[in-house]
Amino acid sequence: MTSSDTNAKYLFMWLWRRYLRRYTGLLLIALAFMALESGMTAGFSVMMEPLFDKAFTSSNRSILVTVGVVVLVLFVARGLASAVHKVILTRAAQLSMADIRQDMLNHLMTLEIGYHADKGPGQLIQRVEGDVGAIAKVWSTLVTGAGRDALTFVALLGVAFWTDWKWTLVALIGLPLMIAPTAMLQRYVRQNARKVRDIAADQSTRLNEVFHGITAIKLNQLERHQSRRYRVLARDRVRGETRSAAGSALLPSLVDIMSGLGFFGILYFAGTEIQDGSKTLGEFMTFFTAIGMMFEPLRRLGAVSGAWQVAAASIERIIEIMHTEPVLVSPSNPQPRPDGVPSVVLDNVCLTYGDTPVLRGLSFTAEAGKTTALVGASGAGKSTVFHLLSRLVDPQTGSVTIGGTEVSAMGLKDLRGMISIVSQEALLFDEPLRDNIVLDRTVDEPALTRALEAAHVQDFVPRLERGLDTRVGPRGSNLSGGQRQRVAIARAVLRDTPVLLLDEATSALDTQSEAVVQKALEQLAEGRTTLVIAHRLSTVRNADKIVVMDAGQVVEQGTHDTLLAKGGTYAALYNMQFGAEAD
Repeated sequence: MTSSDTNAKYLFMWLWRRYLRRYTGLLLIALAFMALESGMTAGFSVMMEPLFDKAFTSSNRSILVTVGVVVLVLFVARGLASAVHKVILTRAAQLSMADIRQDMLNHLMTLEIGYHADKGPGQLIQRVEGDVGAIAKVWSTLVTGAGRDALTFVALLGVAFWTDWKWTLVALIGLPLMIAPTAMLQRYVRQNARKVRDIAADQSTRLNEVFHGITAIKLNQLERHQSRRYRVLARDRVRGETRSAAGSALLPSLVDIMSGLGFFGILYFAGTEIQDGSKTLGEFMTFFTAIGMMFEPLRRLGAVSGAWQVAAASIERIIEIMHTEPVLVSPSNPQPRPDGVPSVVLDNVCLTYGDTPVLRGLSFTAEAGKTTALVGASGAGKSTVFHLLSRLVDPQTGSVTIGGTEVSAMGLKDLRGMISIVSQEALLFDEPLRDNIVLDRTVDEPALTRALEAAHVQDFVPRLERGLDTRVGPRGSNLSGGQRQRVAIARAVLRDTPVLLLDEATSALDTQSEAVVQKALEQLAEGRTTLVIAHRLSTVRNADKIVVMDAGQVVEQGTHDTLLAKGGTYAALYNMQFGAEAD
């Protein structure tokens, strides 16, 4: 879908069928007002003949008044028609672009995390905002060109033919010369538009990295480095935008060249006929006005061609996203979710990311209603286990079951409805604290109060300016790390799921905050099948089972005491950690 030979008709028909056709009513109304505007323009050129042949050559001043009133009415009607169709087109364009953005967001949220990791937020934001915005900018121009300018061109061409068809053919003598250069320029504009959109996506990625990593940039004195990286992209974008604009500008310039050839021919051809008396000055002025006014919409139609090439490059990218099918979907005949508190079993699971093996025959069981801790060095595959359980990824081989049911056999909604996750980075949205906790669910006040108390959120809510209605800021920036973790725990309390996944939930907290959060987590884990990932082994010593992982395999499992007594990998990790703390 990114080939330069992509069929323009296909791109337009995709856009029409998916988004524009639903606003046919608005477009037809706009088209009617465009036709009215075009008719008024053609009417003005027709009035030149009586103006020059009758009004200016007669002593009867009433003819001047009549012609003047008619011209005034024509201009008033034309102005009103122009204003109305522009407003209608703007509304239709904005409605259709809003639909595209909404559908793109909905579709992107169905795609697996691997797709998002590959594309990055900057590129995807550019697709949803930048590419759709590029279409929105030219859409009114495209429709106006296809509607008003085309109708005006046809109306004025009709007047010209009505006046003298031979003069009209002479005026259009340069038209065939435009075909080949126009096709070359269109291809050039689209190629540059694609490059500009790629650069814009890279710029969005850079800005996303800078703004999210501003603290690290300041501490590592990377301001100049990041500025240089962005400057290179900015220069490339200026170069690409300039080339694209140059190509777009040359398209209407070709019309100017054709117009010059036509006017040269008509002045000589028509002038000789006027001199020998076979044509009147009024006929020539009607023709000259029609042709003169006709070349302006033709010139705008040339600009529309360039605008379409820019829009086509964006439409190609949007179609590419919309045609990307999600890999992880619910089965056609999903099995029901298991009842009660289930066990979790991984049996000989193997998973690779590209050419990198992550899990190598991983097997263990998390008993129902008990706490199982996953420990091991970074890169051992612990977080991948959580991705498997929530079906953010699927293994190449092996089975993952919850309550005896394969996770791949359950509907995604049912599966993820069984699981609550509290991670080291609690994602909060720039919304009121209440909305961040209930997450678009209907929750009665007593249930919400119990969740706030269980998660110790109630400890800091009174200190907030507007209590639960206080906005937490982008990514929860108005709250401390410990407060954000407690909000995540409150979410899990409200979800009340049988399976609880805790991923380094206290690793980034200070000692005081860790104690509060750890207490809330222990209360939350009661009566649930809980899997815990932790590097601080002190937080999992009371787990019912500890599974020690290394390079995607289970190397040991047992209780804290039995593993210490065994003197293996776990004991080495424990002694290393607590020996370092003692030092």
